[in-house]
Order: sequence, then structure tokens, then C-alpha cells
Amino acid sequence: MYAIVSIAGQQFKVAKDQQIFVHRLQGEEGASIEFDSVLLAENEGSFKLGSDLSGAKVSAKILSHLKGDKVIVFKKKRRKGYKKKNGHRQQFTKIEITGITL
Repeated sequence: MYAIVSIAGQQFKVAKDQQIFVHRLQGEEGASIEFDSVLLAENEGSFKLGSDLSGAKVSAKILSHLKGDKVIVFKKKRRKGYKKKNGHRQQFTKIEITGITL
């Protein structure tokens, strides 16, 4: 059984006991959260989507908050003496899917 769910503006294919990294979510470590925006669900070969999924939820548990790898942004215009160096580290939340209810 798996489901496609929208979490923080992105779509993920999730299954029970799967661990994924999503954009930073509000909540303490160890807290449980639920996602109502289930787009598709598969159960033993039968698919449900659209109005068949009213009331479907994906529950998860927050494992940790962390930062991703550093990304360097470098801009340069040749022969103009313009150089700009900038860095960015994205904030992530590691969650574990605890259950899918249809």
C-alpha cells in the first residue's frame, strides 16, 4: 500500500515505515502530524483518487530538524569587475510515515 501526498508544496510517494526529508515543518521532534491532501492511494492493486479519497490521511512522526548541504551561488560579469558569491543551506525535516488511512 502506498499513497501520493502533498507535503509543504511538494508531492511524495510514501509507504508505511518510510523515512523522507521534506522542507522544514512546524513542530517539535517526536511530535506526530497528519497530512490531509492525499492525491492518490493504492491498496492491493486498486487505485483511489479524487473524490474517493475524502477523509484519507497520512500520519507521520517528526524525527529531526536539520540543514542540507551548502550550495554556492557565484555570479560574474566578465570584463566588468563584478563578482558576487553567496551561499545557502536549506532547512529540512526528517519524518517517518507511521500510517495511511483511507
